[in-house]
Amino acid sequence: MKIIDDVYALDSTKGNYAYLISGDETIMVDSGRPGQGKGILSELDSLGVKPMDVNDILLTHHDIDHIGNAAMLQQATGATVWASKEDIPYIYGDVSRPGIKRFFSFIMRAKKPENIKSYGSEGVDHVEVISSPGHTPGHVCLLYKDVLFAGDLVRSSKVELSTPPSFMNVDDNAVMESIKKLDSYSFNWVCPAHGEPVKRDGLWERLLED
Repeated sequence: MKIIDDVYALDSTKGNYAYLISGDETIMVDSGRPGQGKGILSELDSLGVKPMDVNDILLTHHDIDHIGNAAMLQQATGATVWASKEDIPYIYGDVSRPGIKRFFSFIMRAKKPENIKSYGSEGVDHVEVISSPGHTPGHVCLLYKDVLFAGDLVRSSKVELSTPPSFMNVDDNAVMESIKKLDSYSFNWVCPAHGEPVKRDGLWERLLED
């Protein structure tokens, strides 16, 4: 699904969207849940993107439905995998995921990517990395042109944005503080993992009013 000329929501990951940026650099945002890797590669091929074209895989956070194919895609593409320093220990398994996420990590096993690079203050080429903790300790949102890749900070339903249920967050107050922080950024599209990409059109502001 094309969002803007060089941004696509990958239909092979519908329900927990991963995204493709096909601009000066070819970048994947998140990697779907385990088992979706072959479908992702097939969809990339249909878009004219060969595996070796992918430069970077940017992870918004450590949840299993976001990192599920990072190792497989890293091996297939040679891309660099990036995540926040706070969430990398969860991805490697050095720290256990809390609550129900620990259960999910048992029933949906994912191979761990290697040599994950930590986002620095300079961000990544062409993409602004915005710290937005609350859903996980090191959750980030990613801003490319006028598109905000929101990870699991928010989700969309019909013509509304909402926050994830409390039991999925490590800190509800931090979630709202991150949403307030993002309100000052300029973007026209909100691309969450759960729900469909939507035009901002006051939805972000309305979320802050609730």
